[in-house]
Amino acid sequence: MAPEQAAAILKLLMAQHPSMQFAQIARNNYLLDHAYDEMFARPGELHSHYELLLDHFSSLSADELQRRKQAADLSFLNQGITFTVYGRQEGTEKIFPYDLLPRIITAAEWSKVEHGLMQRITALNLFLKDIYNEGHILRDGVVPREIVFSCKQYRRQMIGLQVPRNIYIAICGTDLIRLENGEFVVLEDNLRVPSGVSYMLTNRRVMKRIFPQLFHSYNVRPIEQYTQLLLSTLRSLAPEGRPEPNIVLLSPGVFNSAYFEHAYLARQMGIELVEGRDLVVHDNIVYMRTTSGLRRVDVIYRRVDDDFIDPLAYRPDSILGVAGLFNAYRACNVTLANAFGTGVADDKALYAYVPDIIRYYLTEEPVLKNVETYLMTRPSERQHTIANLDKLVVKAVGESGGYGMLIGPQSTAAERGEFARKIEADPRNYIAQPTISFSRAPCLVEDSLEPRHVDLRPYVLYGDKVTVVPGGLTRVALTRGSLVVNSSQGGGSKDTWVLSH
Repeated sequence: MAPEQAAAILKLLMAQHPSMQFAQIARNNYLLDHAYDEMFARPGELHSHYELLLDHFSSLSADELQRRKQAADLSFLNQGITFTVYGRQEGTEKIFPYDLLPRIITAAEWSKVEHGLMQRITALNLFLKDIYNEGHILRDGVVPREIVFSCKQYRRQMIGLQVPRNIYIAICGTDLIRLENGEFVVLEDNLRVPSGVSYMLTNRRVMKRIFPQLFHSYNVRPIEQYTQLLLSTLRSLAPEGRPEPNIVLLSPGVFNSAYFEHAYLARQMGIELVEGRDLVVHDNIVYMRTTSGLRRVDVIYRRVDDDFIDPLAYRPDSILGVAGLFNAYRACNVTLANAFGTGVADDKALYAYVPDIIRYYLTEEPVLKNVETYLMTRPSERQHTIANLDKLVVKAVGESGGYGMLIGPQSTAAERGEFARKIEADPRNYIAQPTISFSRAPCLVEDSLEPRHVDLRPYVLYGDKVTVVPGGLTRVALTRGSLVVNSSQGGGSKDTWVLSH
């Protein structure tokens, strides 16, 4: 039966049998395939931690569900929670799409995820320190020099530079997916300016308001402490001799797609939200312009990429950054989180070597596996990829947000031909991976319950210690059959509940 037919039958049954609503009909008509389902273990059988959730939703009428959905939408609208969707004729600024059914992760599952993420950020910090200083891992041939030195995010200016507490990555958002066997694996690391945490926090706030009884029925680990943990992390990285550091959040400005998040986080932490024009450098010290004169800045949580942050050090045409900022950083008079040059460690070609990086620095096996990855710089893997473009996903190594990507099974012959030419012309710029049918979670689609593909972006902080916030942003591919969950391309999100036990 086609998905469209099943969905139509489900809606008809619910209309005819309102008392059945979710519990019985969902068990019998919810479509399952080879992808792991977050809610159903097999047709008609729920994962035990979803029993209470389905029972609660089955007790609500269609009108009540719609009322609560409208209340959630209104809450997002009133808070100005929007995201920019590029390339849409009808307008770019949208209310952030939100699904009412939370995604639930057990304590045992989360324990492994947490351990794996702590291991990963520790190893990547050691890697960055090494490649910008002694370079042991390069001399030992564990990671090829050409992979590092050809990366567009590698910053030669960082060679030999002292970084506060040797912490290059203070804030990380790692994308995870679940394979068909239910195992979590790492899809990619986001180390430069990871976004989305404000949506994680506002999702939770809305969910607690719309479904207070359900929320309290589950023993969900809290996430509300994230902004204070972030503030403590930033304070811990302040330059020596600055016990009461002045911390600011540097944003590209109101036209950036994540500006809501920048303003939200600054407000929650009680720090100033600034743009490049608000800062000035004198004698290698950064100051913020205020109505009462210049005030020294000690720590900058930056949401501006390296290329645009200092026109004297990087792109001279940038109007987003601060002239002289890199020199102030080099003089250890200001700390940036994350450090300059961290982008080399989230290059998608370097990603293939992260398991070896973990083994090299920590002498441990990776807790979280990588997705199998083909490097186009290797002739045999390049030939295999070009011959199988209809089966693979091809990604540009420096792109994010779902851009610069080919999903082979959903592509046309013309698109595959174009990507084959791009790969041949610039092999270093592309990697390929198998098309993975990652896990699906139940979503409310109009009046019916339908599965949609989801990923998970937990957030990791590295200051005095490594902290993984229990949960993260579950992103949802709202279009039926789509594998693209990115908000910038029309994806949505749902609250993520990590159970205490």
